[in-house]
Amino acid sequence: MAPISYFQGAVLGLLQGVSELFPVSSLGHSVILPSLLGWNIHQDQTYFLTFLVALHLATALVLLGFFWSDWVRIIKGLGRSLRDREIGDPDAKLGWLLIIGTIPAGILGLLLQDKLRNLFASPEYASIFLALNGLLLFGAEALRRRAPVVAEDDDERIAKTVGWGQAATVGGAQAIALIPGFSRSGAAMGGGLLVGLSHKDAARFAFLLATPIILAAAVLKLPDLAGSQGNGVRGPALVGALCSALSAYFAVRFLMKYFETRTLIPFAIYCLCAGTACAIYFAVT
Repeated sequence: MAPISYFQGAVLGLLQGVSELFPVSSLGHSVILPSLLGWNIHQDQTYFLTFLVALHLATALVLLGFFWSDWVRIIKGLGRSLRDREIGDPDAKLGWLLIIGTIPAGILGLLLQDKLRNLFASPEYASIFLALNGLLLFGAEALRRRAPVVAEDDDERIAKTVGWGQAATVGGAQAIALIPGFSRSGAAMGGGLLVGLSHKDAARFAFLLATPIILAAAVLKLPDLAGSQGNGVRGPALVGALCSALSAYFAVRFLMKYFETRTLIPFAIYCLCAGTACAIYFAVT
């Protein structure tokens, strides 16, 4: 039998597309749900991490497509900056902010990704960390800075609000998502709130930051899916990727509208309650 069925691949794909973008930890949910449902999936095995590569790649491509016009502006701004040897406009600055934010998360990911995922890839650990992720979101809301609106354009506001060191800190915070239960988008959004971004701009900055990191990590691991480690999971991975892309598209559309007027508090409550309940369940069963 295949280690992951097509039905399981579809369910995990739909879950990943939503939970990767919602600040609730996609990896944590991918570890917890199979155990709750009694699926015989070993999340600490290589084939499961290989399967997740396809799901993450699909999510990254959806983010790239959704913010395509932003990326075109950013790349053109970087080109002007390199040509003129100065950072003369908000698009150029935002581009360099994203580069600075990507570097620490990328380095930490390469160094710690497999170690942390294998060490904590158990539903018990993931449940505890999911609850802690809720506390992290509560903390970000409690400590957030309220900065005045400095521009009407979304990307220009981000470029004018975020400093160079702050971009590195927010980007580095994403590395916490290497531990199942902690959310990449939650950490980045929380960091954005702490440096003075609005909820909408914090979400936008988090999604822009996440795109190259998720895409690069998936592309680096893609040969594993094509090789022997992908045996038995390629078909379910393809189905899961399509489902992940579908749910990610609707998730990012919803969240960009949601954060115009709402906060992280509902997600914090969910993570704290769900994580605590699951931790208790796994402790007594």
